[in-house]
Amino acid sequence: MSRKSEKLVLNAFIYPGGHHEAAWRHPESEPHRVTDIKLYQHIAKRAEAAKLDAIFFADAPVLDSNIRYSAKHRLEPITMLAALAAVTEKIGFVATASTTYYEPYNLARLFASVDHISGGRVGWNIVTTSVDTAAANFSLAKHPANADRYRQAAEFIDVVTKLWDSWEDDVIIADKESGLFAETDRIHPANHKGEFYQVKGALNLPRSPQGRPVYVQAGASEEGRGFAARYAEAIFTAHQTLESGKAFYSDIKKRVAAAGRNPAHVKILPGISPFIAATAMEAIKLEAQFNDLIQPAFSLTQLNRITGIDLGSADLDKPLPQDAVDATRAQAGSSRHQLVLDIIDRENPTIRQLLHKLAGGRGHKVIAGTPEQVADWIETWFREGAADGFNIMPPWLTGGLDLFIDQVVPILQKRGLFREEYEGSTLRDHYGLPRPENIYAARETQRQSA
Repeated sequence: MSRKSEKLVLNAFIYPGGHHEAAWRHPESEPHRVTDIKLYQHIAKRAEAAKLDAIFFADAPVLDSNIRYSAKHRLEPITMLAALAAVTEKIGFVATASTTYYEPYNLARLFASVDHISGGRVGWNIVTTSVDTAAANFSLAKHPANADRYRQAAEFIDVVTKLWDSWEDDVIIADKESGLFAETDRIHPANHKGEFYQVKGALNLPRSPQGRPVYVQAGASEEGRGFAARYAEAIFTAHQTLESGKAFYSDIKKRVAAAGRNPAHVKILPGISPFIAATAMEAIKLEAQFNDLIQPAFSLTQLNRITGIDLGSADLDKPLPQDAVDATRAQAGSSRHQLVLDIIDRENPTIRQLLHKLAGGRGHKVIAGTPEQVADWIETWFREGAADGFNIMPPWLTGGLDLFIDQVVPILQKRGLFREEYEGSTLRDHYGLPRPENIYAARETQRQSA
């Protein structure tokens, strides 16, 4: 696969304290700064200086019960974006928000506001929320079923798209002489009446600089892939092997084309968590240092949450009980669940080895190596057609990100794989995505040409 003229997409995926579950215990970590906005402003400026495409913040509207053993609290990400946009000029920002636990009008206002504040540098990571305990925080008796959540999400996107496009471009005239402020015939109420939502509209904000936020999606289940083919402009995903990455990449691009969309306008971005050192042996030792700090009680709970396997007080240095693996195999519903089963089948690890395997990235690829080895790995996946770029997941903050920026990015730039300067000012510019045509203007153009 020839990609000589293409450039990588590189996001910094920032997780509280770092992505390794024991990062907060490492001597170089600063767990007390998880809610310090100055930390994230520093990270944003460092990432922008390295010309990264965007910074991504995951989120869930519930407090994880495992906070006893890990840094699981976090600032609300959309609020953070405004504070980060104020100290940067080019780098993009992606925040997670749930279609299950937001109202379309509120979310449309929030994201439209930060897209205006940032000058068009915002993306929305669309999730339906997989944590069923969130329901109790929103006056619901139970979490909606997976299929229902995706059906609701599709309608949600329909509504917010109408809202973000409710003002056509250049509606505001502001002609002081005539007294005409806006061409109101080009402002359109949503007038949406559906299964889940009834929204009159229009939004009380003009269309944002990049038209609307970039639509990002992270599901890899059958429902998630179908959803992504219809709506996503970037997909965050997790893969352990090149073969798995290539299969996912090919499948998504085919589905996008079948949906009548341009596959080049959907960026597939696996997550990687790199441990970087001067030699391969030092990098392996660095990862081992973090793994030695894990709390098995936390790790076993994480494994149970992903797979349903409850190992209780099992001997960590023995293989997983085959009956437990077989029992959960028949119930594998999520892509992450299947990924863990694939690791078990492929590597036959002990329980401790599996916990270590998942500790660094919850199923995302963990790499330990020299800067050149990490760059080689990235280049191979990119050129072999397994990725359009990557979410870089620092094992700890800020050192893990600093090492990647200072030592790996220059190698990728020297190889012609990554930009040395920004060529545009919006997140769509960075990702190479077109500015979407306003849906109401498009309808009028079609009507006139009919």
